[in-house]
Amino acid sequence: MQVYLITKSGYEEMEAELKQLKQIERPAIIKAIAEAREHGDLKENAEYHSAKDKQGFIEGRIIDLEGKFSRASVVEPHTIKDDKIRFGATIKILDEGAEIETIYKIVSEYEADVRQGRVSVSSPLARQLLGKEVDDSVEITTPRGTKFYTVLEIKYK
Repeated sequence: MQVYLITKSGYEEMEAELKQLKQIERPAIIKAIAEAREHGDLKENAEYHSAKDKQGFIEGRIIDLEGKFSRASVVEPHTIKDDKIRFGATIKILDEGAEIETIYKIVSEYEADVRQGRVSVSSPLARQLLGKEVDDSVEITTPRGTKFYTVLEIKYK
């Protein structure tokens, strides 16, 4: 079984989602299925089939999250003292062509959300940045072409 790294905040988010699914959504869907059964013929009961589909999704998500918990190794970035980019780093990079500065946090694939500035450690961008230091330049090939970035700042918070 492969262990994966996850930040403490990512772990807490997964824990909250699992709690929500088990304590609120699962009981609610069980109740909805019971109510739909009371309406009679299950073959043509859209409420029943919809509730059963939702139950399948909830149960699948619970199994997925429990599997992730069993393989998770929590990393607290603020305890890391390093001058190089590693998992958990919050970095500021400069797109040399567009002269745009962007801040990203390198996280697990389960926490990644580019809109929130969190990139997966397995993404092409993060893979090229790992091990780099402030003032290092990085060339990254994207579907839109090659881009050049300069590392401006590395923090572990």
